[in-house]
Amino acid sequence: MTGHPAYGELRKVTDTAAVMLEDNPGAMTLEGTNTWLLRAPGSSACVVVDPGYEDEAHLTRVAEAAGEVALILVTHHHPDHVQGAPWLARRVGAPIRAFDPSLCADAPALTDDEVVDAAGLSIRVQHTPGHTDDSVCLAVEGALLTGDSVLGRGTTVISNLGAYMGSLRRLLAVPPGTVALPGHGPELPDVATTAREYLGHRESRLDQVREALRELGPGATARQVVEHVYRDVDESLWGPAEWSVRAQLDYLFTTDERF
Repeated sequence: MTGHPAYGELRKVTDTAAVMLEDNPGAMTLEGTNTWLLRAPGSSACVVVDPGYEDEAHLTRVAEAAGEVALILVTHHHPDHVQGAPWLARRVGAPIRAFDPSLCADAPALTDDEVVDAAGLSIRVQHTPGHTDDSVCLAVEGALLTGDSVLGRGTTVISNLGAYMGSLRRLLAVPPGTVALPGHGPELPDVATTAREYLGHRESRLDQVREALRELGPGATARQVVEHVYRDVDESLWGPAEWSVRAQLDYLFTTDERF
């Protein structure tokens, strides 16, 4: 079940979910963006989740593999997930739905805990802000499509740590054995286990940031904290790390009585 297909290949992961990897590898996208195709056994239509960039070669392969598309869903607004959605929607004649209304086309915005019925499936929406304000996860048939809220490898960049910790705690309640189908990286065997690991990692990073502030002083910049806390991390990742540190500093100075 684990491992990535070659670019452009469709690989079945569960009875209802298959993945096609976009050729856009990078520090932020890992091997590339996972475009998910969902359909119930025997259904002639499918749901496409996160079409990726406006990469016509990738989107054409997605359209050909999908056949009839009932709906395009987007987990959040970052361009490596949504930029290609309008192109694909025109190609296959399908509506687009996302939590952010500005990303939708010919359909309303998603709402928290809504059940979307399409392609013979019932897909439950879970609003999981933190990576972005509009991030959602999508529960379907023993799996959870996690977008960038949970990655297949490593940890994600955070814009709002308080919201993200709340989202991770929500994911702790996902039924045991629910497979994580992420926006980047390989699938993971158990969502709740990974959420628990993420929570532990975030608490550890917060302790490191607290220690850095004690050494550097409360006026330290996010960049100074990054250089202190992420000394063992490749400097090419310090930019994204700085975004997360800003979120950690905001969290500490607004919620932690020690600051």
